[in-house]
Amino acid sequence: MEPSVFLAVIAAAVMHAGWNALLKIRLDPFIAVALITGACSVIALPIALWMGPPPAHIWPWIAGSISVHLVYYLTLTGAYRRADMGFVYPVARGGSPLITTLFSLVLLGEPIDGQGVAGVAILAAGVLAIAWPRKGHLDVRALLLASACALSIAVYSIIDGMGARTTGNPHLYSAWLFLLEGPCVLTVALLRHRPAALRPMLGFLGPGALGGAMSLSAYWITIWAMTRAPIGLVSAVRESSVLFAAVIAIFLLKETPRPSRLAGAALIVAGLALIKLH
Repeated sequence: MEPSVFLAVIAAAVMHAGWNALLKIRLDPFIAVALITGACSVIALPIALWMGPPPAHIWPWIAGSISVHLVYYLTLTGAYRRADMGFVYPVARGGSPLITTLFSLVLLGEPIDGQGVAGVAILAAGVLAIAWPRKGHLDVRALLLASACALSIAVYSIIDGMGARTTGNPHLYSAWLFLLEGPCVLTVALLRHRPAALRPMLGFLGPGALGGAMSLSAYWITIWAMTRAPIGLVSAVRESSVLFAAVIAIFLLKETPRPSRLAGAALIVAGLALIKLH
């Protein structure tokens, strides 16, 4: 991976942790997602119109990505309703490469060397450290939702990486993905809540616009990077967002800095490095 691509993905990781922190604003988490993805659509609109529509064979990739992203948002926000960011974010982000590696080994029969096996073991230990119950309490449903979220991340990362490569223009692919995703999320929000329940969004237009700008920038960079470097390598570097999320959770959201969570976040990043950087 070229240094410029590496630094760009690190910046994307910081922004990704930042917009996830904004989901903890005083709104229902899924309504907050609708606000943020709506802002993404507004930002992407002039770019998509300027670039023109993608070729017909790209639409199934975009449709598949939006479908899996909806699962991602539903599971992520469901987990945030039951647990704090310091628990949900590392399990979701750290669990995704773990699932991808296990799928490769069991379903595809791809060989994993000793360093890869060690990376999986270290990453799994990090996830367990993050999820370790405090005073004997573990919200099993939050853990299951965060794990389902991890699975959706693994799936949409592959779809978008391959979709952008097939398009031959990651910027065209990203613009239309973000443009169409916002209305789809808003539709689901309207189906889940009464229209009146969306009114509180009007009081958070500023944070929503900031979150949308960070979300769009973070994933746009990631999609571009997946056309310049191996998808797995980009995904691994992006998961450094786990550490940035830990810092945000402690210093901005004032969540308790439990030693097990800090150690778990470090183990996840170490495991990712062993799995993807060997």
